[in-house]
Amino acid sequence: MKESVLTPHAALVYLMVVVASADSRMADEEIGAMSHSVADLPAFKGYDRSWLVATVRACNTMLREKDGLETVLGLVYAALPHSVRDTAYALASNTAASDGKVDQEESRLLEMMRDDMGIERLTAAAIDRAVVALNRSLPA
Repeated sequence: MKESVLTPHAALVYLMVVVASADSRMADEEIGAMSHSVADLPAFKGYDRSWLVATVRACNTMLREKDGLETVLGLVYAALPHSVRDTAYALASNTAASDGKVDQEESRLLEMMRDDMGIERLTAAAIDRAVVALNRSLPA
Protein backbone atom coordinates (compact mmCIF):
# COMPACT_ATOMS: atom_id res chain seq x y z
CA MET A 1 0.00 0.00 0.00
CA LYS A 2 1.29 3.44 -0.87
CA GLU A 3 1.58 5.64 2.18
CA SER A 4 0.67 9.29 1.94
CA VAL A 5 1.28 12.35 4.03
CA LEU A 6 -1.60 13.73 6.07
CA THR A 7 -2.28 17.32 6.92
CA PRO A 8 -2.64 18.01 10.64
CA HIS A 9 -6.39 18.51 10.13
CA ALA A 10 -6.74 15.18 8.33
CA ALA A 11 -4.69 13.53 11.08
CA LEU A 12 -7.18 14.75 13.69
CA VAL A 13 -10.07 13.37 11.62
CA TYR A 14 -8.25 10.05 11.16
CA LEU A 15 -7.73 9.78 14.91
CA MET A 16 -11.45 10.31 15.54
CA VAL A 17 -12.31 7.70 12.90
CA VAL A 18 -9.91 5.18 14.44
CA VAL A 19 -11.57 5.52 17.84
CA ALA A 20 -15.09 5.48 16.41
CA SER A 21 -14.23 2.31 14.47
CA ALA A 22 -12.60 0.54 17.42
CA ASP A 23 -15.70 -1.53 18.14
CA SER A 24 -16.15 -2.34 14.42
CA ARG A 25 -18.96 0.14 13.89
CA MET A 26 -19.40 3.88 14.00
CA ALA A 27 -22.41 4.92 16.08
CA ASP A 28 -24.49 7.83 14.85
CA GLU A 29 -23.46 9.77 17.95
CA GLU A 30 -19.78 9.25 17.11
CA ILE A 31 -20.32 10.46 13.56
CA GLY A 32 -22.18 13.47 14.95
CA ALA A 33 -19.38 14.22 17.40
CA MET A 34 -16.82 14.17 14.59
CA SER A 35 -18.96 16.44 12.44
CA HIS A 36 -19.57 18.91 15.28
CA SER A 37 -15.90 18.93 16.23
CA VAL A 38 -14.87 19.76 12.67
CA ALA A 39 -17.55 22.44 12.37
CA ASP A 40 -17.10 24.10 15.73
CA LEU A 41 -13.61 23.71 17.21
CA PRO A 42 -10.68 26.08 16.67
CA ALA A 43 -8.41 23.11 15.90
CA PHE A 44 -10.21 22.81 12.56
CA LYS A 45 -9.96 26.47 11.60
CA GLY A 46 -9.01 26.53 7.93
CA TYR A 47 -10.16 22.95 7.28
CA ASP A 48 -12.56 22.65 4.35
CA ARG A 49 -15.48 20.69 5.83
CA SER A 50 -16.45 19.48 2.37
CA TRP A 51 -13.45 17.12 2.64
CA LEU A 52 -14.74 15.40 5.79
CA VAL A 53 -16.58 12.53 4.09
CA ALA A 54 -13.68 11.81 1.74
CA THR A 55 -11.22 11.94 4.65
CA VAL A 56 -13.32 9.50 6.70
CA ARG A 57 -13.60 7.15 3.71
CA ALA A 58 -9.87 7.26 3.04
CA CYS A 59 -9.14 6.43 6.67
CA ASN A 60 -11.64 3.55 6.68
CA THR A 61 -10.08 2.17 3.50
CA MET A 62 -6.62 2.25 5.08
CA LEU A 63 -7.90 0.64 8.27
CA ARG A 64 -9.19 -2.36 6.29
CA GLU A 65 -5.74 -3.04 4.82
CA LYS A 66 -3.20 -5.39 6.37
CA ASP A 67 -1.56 -3.57 9.31
CA GLY A 68 -4.05 -0.77 8.69
CA LEU A 69 -4.25 0.48 12.26
CA GLU A 70 -0.48 0.73 12.60
CA THR A 71 -0.20 2.47 9.24
CA VAL A 72 -2.92 4.98 10.03
CA LEU A 73 -1.55 5.77 13.48
CA GLY A 74 1.95 6.16 12.07
CA LEU A 75 0.68 8.70 9.55
CA VAL A 76 -1.34 10.49 12.22
CA TYR A 77 1.58 10.78 14.64
CA ALA A 78 3.89 11.97 11.86
CA ALA A 79 1.42 14.71 10.87
CA LEU A 80 0.57 16.01 14.35
CA PRO A 81 2.73 18.71 15.88
CA HIS A 82 3.63 17.85 19.48
CA SER A 83 1.88 21.03 20.63
CA VAL A 84 -1.56 19.67 19.65
CA ARG A 85 -1.25 16.07 20.79
CA ASP A 86 -3.34 16.76 23.90
CA THR A 87 -5.98 18.28 21.61
CA ALA A 88 -5.84 15.16 19.44
CA TYR A 89 -6.28 12.95 22.49
CA ALA A 90 -9.22 15.08 23.67
CA LEU A 91 -10.92 14.74 20.27
CA ALA A 92 -10.40 10.97 20.32
CA SER A 93 -11.72 10.72 23.88
CA ASN A 94 -14.74 12.86 23.03
CA THR A 95 -15.53 10.71 20.01
CA ALA A 96 -15.31 7.54 22.11
CA ALA A 97 -17.59 8.95 24.83
CA SER A 98 -20.13 10.55 22.51
CA ASP A 99 -22.34 7.46 22.33
CA GLY A 100 -22.67 7.40 26.12
CA LYS A 101 -20.07 4.74 26.86
CA VAL A 102 -16.41 4.00 26.30
CA ASP A 103 -16.15 0.29 25.63
CA GLN A 104 -13.13 -1.89 26.30
CA GLU A 105 -11.73 -1.66 22.75
CA GLU A 106 -12.01 2.13 22.74
CA SER A 107 -10.43 2.35 26.19
CA ARG A 108 -7.45 0.22 25.15
CA LEU A 109 -7.02 2.26 21.99
CA LEU A 110 -7.13 5.54 23.93
CA GLU A 111 -4.52 4.20 26.34
CA MET A 112 -2.28 3.18 23.45
CA MET A 113 -2.71 6.60 21.82
CA ARG A 114 -1.95 8.34 25.10
CA ASP A 115 1.27 6.39 25.47
CA ASP A 116 2.26 6.75 21.80
CA MET A 117 1.70 10.52 21.86
CA GLY A 118 3.53 10.96 25.17
CA ILE A 119 0.55 12.37 27.06
CA GLU A 120 0.97 12.14 30.83
CA ARG A 121 -1.49 9.89 32.67
CA LEU A 122 -2.81 12.75 34.83
CA THR A 123 -3.35 14.94 31.79
CA ALA A 124 -5.22 12.13 30.02
CA ALA A 125 -7.29 11.43 33.14
CA ALA A 126 -8.28 15.10 33.37
CA ILE A 127 -9.23 15.15 29.68
CA ASP A 128 -11.23 11.93 30.03
CA ARG A 129 -13.09 13.25 33.08
CA ALA A 130 -13.93 16.51 31.32
CA VAL A 131 -15.16 14.60 28.27
CA VAL A 132 -17.47 12.46 30.41
CA ALA A 133 -18.89 15.60 32.05
CA LEU A 134 -19.41 17.31 28.69
CA ASN A 135 -21.23 14.29 27.23
CA ARG A 136 -23.54 13.76 30.23
CA SER A 137 -27.26 14.38 29.72
CA LEU A 138 -29.31 16.28 32.25
CA PRO A 139 -31.72 14.14 34.28
CA ALA A 140 -35.24 14.08 32.92
